[in-house]
Amino acid sequence: MKTNKTLFFIALLGAATVSRFVVTPWLQSENLPIQIASIVLILGVGVFYLLSSSAKIIEETTEVLSERTKLAGGLLQSLGTAFPDMILGIVAALISLNLRSTDAVRAINYAIIAASTTFGSNIYNIGHAAWCVYRQNKANTSGKSVFMFPGFPSGGLVIPFNKHIVKPHLPEFNASINILAALTLLTSTVAISMVLFGKVQVNALHSGEDLYQLIQPVGVVIFALSGLIIYSFRKTQRKESEIPDVAQEEQYYRKSKTSLVLFHLFLSGIIIFFAAESMVHAIETLSHIAHMPAVIAGVLAGLIGCLGEMLVIHNYSVNPKGRIGDALIGVGMDNIVTTAGAAIVAMMGGIFLGGSSLIVIFVLILGMNTVLIAQVSELKNYFLERQ
Repeated sequence: MKTNKTLFFIALLGAATVSRFVVTPWLQSENLPIQIASIVLILGVGVFYLLSSSAKIIEETTEVLSERTKLAGGLLQSLGTAFPDMILGIVAALISLNLRSTDAVRAINYAIIAASTTFGSNIYNIGHAAWCVYRQNKANTSGKSVFMFPGFPSGGLVIPFNKHIVKPHLPEFNASINILAALTLLTSTVAISMVLFGKVQVNALHSGEDLYQLIQPVGVVIFALSGLIIYSFRKTQRKESEIPDVAQEEQYYRKSKTSLVLFHLFLSGIIIFFAAESMVHAIETLSHIAHMPAVIAGVLAGLIGCLGEMLVIHNYSVNPKGRIGDALIGVGMDNIVTTAGAAIVAMMGGIFLGGSSLIVIFVLILGMNTVLIAQVSELKNYFLERQ
């Protein structure tokens, strides 16, 4: 098992390195077929191999680290799964800053990608989490197992709570609702501050709509608030006796030293960083080729970046080992961490959103968040009625 794990990491790191340092430069080719092939290769390998594999490792390692450190599994999970969309946004901001003196239009496009990646990703994982909890509520009320996606058995089977191996712990529901409420207030603060303090003069070379910036002082405040929320909900809400039996992959980490577990988590972050940088360049090139608005490119990058969190909440929903509580806390924490990443980008001076884009993204985040709070409350009520 140890040899297999080592070879697996070598393969992942090798693929990420090739993607970043070999394939990414091909995007600068003047040959359109080479550009398209590079985009397909970078996004295909990044999404279906690098990000998905890294998300699986994060899932396995954070579970063990939660047991050993008594930190919330959802917090540790979010620090791992929020890393892709955070890094995508930060990388886009760095590229934007580097381009400002040479190519103002592309600099603005990258800055818009940075913002719509970090904030847009929140829409996807909150929406997917709301769907997962809705299907769990459906299974609970009907007393029958249901497919996660009706008509698609490959999406997994969601079974009623009374058939779960280990049931969630009540404080997990309370913590997830409180975190989601804090996320609503934090997101509202970001949106209001951008409108009140962040309107900027549109660059003469930029033909798009008005731009709004999350300014650096507000970025500092948002980062501090995010840190305070994360610190407040850092403790695990699960009892040691509630830890379920696990698969062979996780047994590997339970038998490993904490230093090795942390090292594998660190390597996963390096792999995600290389993949993220390649994908930002690929998406910007695709945007240029297809004449796609930068905000749409950023939202696409956000979807790619949040796949890790979506996979975790999905796997925990169809795998009844008492982890859905961790997953719900993780979803809220993931978006708090992502917002902290957006604050870092703001402090770097590389985050912009357009007028209508700003409204649409934040309204969707707040709307999905409200739906998720309602679904978690329904799940909690079902749990309370049957205790």
